[in-house]
Amino acid sequence: MANIFVQQIGAVGHVVFSNASKFNALTTQMWQDLPTRIAELDADPAIRAIVLMGDGDKAFVSGADISQFGAERTDALAQQNYKNLVDAAYLAPTLASKPTIAKIRGICMGGGLGLAAGCDIRICADDARFRMPAGRLSLGYDQAGVRRFIALIGVQNTYDIFYSARIFDAQEALRMGFVSRVVPAAQLDAAVQELTNAIADNGPLTLKAVKLSVNAFLQNPEQHHSPQAQAAIDAANGSEDYVEGVRAFAEKRRPHFTGR
Repeated sequence: MANIFVQQIGAVGHVVFSNASKFNALTTQMWQDLPTRIAELDADPAIRAIVLMGDGDKAFVSGADISQFGAERTDALAQQNYKNLVDAAYLAPTLASKPTIAKIRGICMGGGLGLAAGCDIRICADDARFRMPAGRLSLGYDQAGVRRFIALIGVQNTYDIFYSARIFDAQEALRMGFVSRVVPAAQLDAAVQELTNAIADNGPLTLKAVKLSVNAFLQNPEQHHSPQAQAAIDAANGSEDYVEGVRAFAEKRRPHFTGR
């Protein structure tokens, strides 16, 4: 059965896309469920990082389940409702206050590429394959989504992947800047765990403030001050965690942060 399930391993919440027979293609219900799953993890104080991943080793997400389009995108209203679900899913990793990481193996195409673009960091295995096939479907891609790709990979690469709808590999994704790291498939679990362990050791208030600052810049590069980001910065600097961090540094020990 196609679904999204959540696994908690230590301080890390894993959101797993599962639709094995279709390379983890997302059904309408899965699009609808994703923001809720991420919001639940984001609200859990025990969770310090959120990892999005595909079930199995063949795919992250191969895209939307196109077999549903005939029944669920029949008119303008239905198409708008579907678009609203997809847009909310794309935004969910960005809106989470905690770091979000896309852990990519195998196929990452269409909607999978859009979901990965919404995460803060993307790490992929060397077997990953990417594609933006909107042009093959004559699908009008949302402006906000196009802007996310421009912010990540630049204008020329955005034109390239949308205009050509070609498949590109992990090394090219790294060259474009779409992923931050490429590792052998057998080392992907360890690489993501190393990153999330490092994240979990750091002050969550600091990470929240950085994420808000980055998102504010991406939304409006000309705006040099975000009140929301500044409030988060001030909260970190006035927190119990800041006192603990300074004390732990002086005492040459590992800090214990609580998010307060």
